[in-house]
Amino acid sequence: MLQSTFSSVETRRSWVVASVALLIMGIAFGAPWITLVALKDIAAEVRGERSIPAFASALMWMGSGVGGILMGRIAERIGIRFTVIFGALMVAIGLALSSLGPTLPLYIGHGLFMGLIGIGGINAPFYVYVSRWFDRRRGSALALISSGAYLAGALWPPIFARLIAYAGWRHAMLYYAAFELVLIVPAAALVLAPPPQQERPPRKHEAGVSKSVLGWPPNLVFALQMVAIFTCCLPMAMPQTHLVAFCSDLGISAAHGAAMLSVLLGAAFFSRQLWGVISDRIGGLYTMLAGSACQAVGMVAFLLTQDEVGLFTVAGLFGAGFSGLVPANVLTSRELFPVEEAYWRMPTLLLCSGWGMATGGWLAGLLYDHFGYYAPAFAAGLAVNLLNFAFISTLALRRRHVDGA
Repeated sequence: MLQSTFSSVETRRSWVVASVALLIMGIAFGAPWITLVALKDIAAEVRGERSIPAFASALMWMGSGVGGILMGRIAERIGIRFTVIFGALMVAIGLALSSLGPTLPLYIGHGLFMGLIGIGGINAPFYVYVSRWFDRRRGSALALISSGAYLAGALWPPIFARLIAYAGWRHAMLYYAAFELVLIVPAAALVLAPPPQQERPPRKHEAGVSKSVLGWPPNLVFALQMVAIFTCCLPMAMPQTHLVAFCSDLGISAAHGAAMLSVLLGAAFFSRQLWGVISDRIGGLYTMLAGSACQAVGMVAFLLTQDEVGLFTVAGLFGAGFSGLVPANVLTSRELFPVEEAYWRMPTLLLCSGWGMATGGWLAGLLYDHFGYYAPAFAAGLAVNLLNFAFISTLALRRRHVDGA
């Protein structure tokens, strides 16, 4: 709660900014879904090796994580409007380059242009930027904008499946490049004004008040956060990246697989708003703990389910379960550390998140290429998920001990 001597920075304008940020992220994150929907088509051009398009997707996540740190510093100096417009241009170039085909153009287009200097200039800077428009409902705002990737996943795969069937995956990339430029550039130019600057009261658990966080060295706590977000995103990525291909292996059509992916990510989008409300009430750390437990249950369900109706159900439940993890982790960072450090701590967490997503998608493809089916990949994801639960539990128990002291 804010003290009465401090007025809130939240206005209707705050929610307009957050909504436009969601729209931009929903469009930007649509780009890499073309590769995932066309995973088997692209793999067919390289001896059926699914690890190759999966690795291109992984490079996008890795690049966006590193780029978030670099572009976050630039946005801190010159404003987010430039980084978002520049990022949109680079995503379009990345799609055009990727359309030249596997392997090298696909890797460079996804890793460098689409990831490092494309989505890297949009995703992480938005977390810092939007968080400065809110002080009372920051958890809900972060949950909203972080749903951009899920909004993209819910909306675009069925559209891409039909577009790819009609025009091929290369033309789909070129069409989408033009589409995202037409929408993102004017939206960023018109709406993304500098955030409000206002003094706010210190919080008793922030690092600026003492030399420790939760009674431990601040960077030790932050390192545990980094490990936690990496190990939550690795299993999270496996069903998302390979669901369409997994369904195809079971005799389920690609169109139904894309619809199933939309169900998963649509459930993630809507439930993430609920997780945001929950995190405003109980805090980011305990929200992370609950989300990790739900994700573990979902991984078990994917291991045990083979029929189409069951997989549609599991996909929806999995999306609803894991969706609060990333924004809750970012919110925890804002709760524990000073706002002056947000410009590098938030992008660093998102770097670990991106690398977790990258590792999960690539590892699942690698294990599939080795074993010929996805059960070993999902089992590996479940094992990592249990490690994630252990790391978060360590922080949550420490938080409870400090609060009870």
